[in-house]
Amino acid sequence: MIQNGIKTRVVGVDISLERTSIGIVDIRGNIIATDCFVTSEYPYIGDYVSVLCEHILNLVEQNGGYETIRSVGMCSPSGNYRTSSIENAPNMPWKGIVPLAAMLRDRLGMAVALANNAHAMALGEQTFGAAHGMRDFAVISMGHGLGSCFFSNGLVHLGNDGFAGEVGHSCFIPNGRLCGCGKRGCLETYCAANGIVKTAKEVMAERSEPSMMREVETLSPKIIQNFCELGDVLAIETYRRTGYWLGMGLANYASILNPEAFIFTGGVAQAGKWLFEPANEAFEEHVFHNIQGKVKFLVSNLENRTRNMLGASVLAWNVKEYSLFK
Repeated sequence: MIQNGIKTRVVGVDISLERTSIGIVDIRGNIIATDCFVTSEYPYIGDYVSVLCEHILNLVEQNGGYETIRSVGMCSPSGNYRTSSIENAPNMPWKGIVPLAAMLRDRLGMAVALANNAHAMALGEQTFGAAHGMRDFAVISMGHGLGSCFFSNGLVHLGNDGFAGEVGHSCFIPNGRLCGCGKRGCLETYCAANGIVKTAKEVMAERSEPSMMREVETLSPKIIQNFCELGDVLAIETYRRTGYWLGMGLANYASILNPEAFIFTGGVAQAGKWLFEPANEAFEEHVFHNIQGKVKFLVSNLENRTRNMLGASVLAWNVKEYSLFK
């Protein structure tokens, strides 16, 4: 078969609870153009798919046309690379099994790949970021949820059903806080955004010291971090507890995986020393002794949505090409 040329661009889509970001990415990893819309405005999956396709088509038509696009890669919370579906996402508006890649393929007429957002983050870090050159590492995504994906001997490990790496839903405290997945005591309920706010409220209920947190109606990890910078004792205690729990959870994870590094992404990871100093202390205290002092804690230096779109583009390059328009 004689082929006159190759398609030199793909579409990368990053789906989060707040926003869906779309980028056209070329063969060298340059993001040519971007677009976005609010995910939560479309609680019905059919409406969401229609809007997503419309945004993709408009962006493609304005930037070189369909003939330049090889495929589409998407990442989403609870996305399963093996089934190309979103499966029982606890924090997303669409429940049950959502065959999102198939729905887009039918609408767009081209190949579509879907994976968990932590999977795409790990691909982005391995190809363009802090994990470049590493063969054994784990990416920890810290936002509304606590996601993870790990590479072993240079390859992503997905497990039998595609759900390997769900450290956020490992039981951390028996009969602990209720998680969005329906279980109790998941690590996510202590170290993700809502868990940090719950910890802040617990700290304020336990202790009588004044705190700027008491004056805020709607707390967030970022606000609590800002109060840490201002010396607020209870805010600092909130992140000390969070860091300690995170370090203990990752010590168990590392004792099984033996990674070279943990790479942290997401808004919560921007808390810096307030989170990672107690986390590293707890990690070294609890990790298997032969691993002590050998696992690096790294915060990603890639902007979150940029990295996720780049990771989704890697998924797009790896999927087998298909088009109704050949």
